[in-house]
Amino acid sequence: MHTFYRYFLVLTACAALLLGVQAPNFVDQYEKRLDAHLIEVEGNLRGYREIADTFFAGSLRALLDKHEQSADAVFKAEAKPIRRLFERHQHFLQEKQALETGLIGKLAFIVAKGDRQLVHETWGSYSFTVPLNGAAVASGFIVMTLAVLIIELIRLSWHKLFGMPRRTQPVH
Repeated sequence: MHTFYRYFLVLTACAALLLGVQAPNFVDQYEKRLDAHLIEVEGNLRGYREIADTFFAGSLRALLDKHEQSADAVFKAEAKPIRRLFERHQHFLQEKQALETGLIGKLAFIVAKGDRQLVHETWGSYSFTVPLNGAAVASGFIVMTLAVLIIELIRLSWHKLFGMPRRTQPVH
């Protein structure tokens, strides 16, 4: 049983190391996807920004208000897709700003508050690599250490709760 446990621990450590190495790469791919969506939305808003620059001193909100308050049904209906584009742009800008931190902060944000659609898109087209840069190696060793520590703590707890008391050896 002891040999099996050691092999299990080594395999778990290796898997955790490989998983941990992926974390910086996933963050990088998430950020690239976010940038691509932001560029797309900015391109879609470009014409409306030009109109806002010409007639509303650059205020897209004023342009939206004008559309929403218009008596013309076409302009009023046009306000909804413009607002969706505008809100999507604001959302992506907030995401980008939240990611202006270190690797751990980025990971925490993506896991806790990241755009679920972007997370799913990133995961769906994720390309696994084994980068050997400093962040990937550090991340891999941190995840590996945590995994081994958790397993060891579980094992120790199990033995304390359910283990047999140690026999003392007679002194000769």
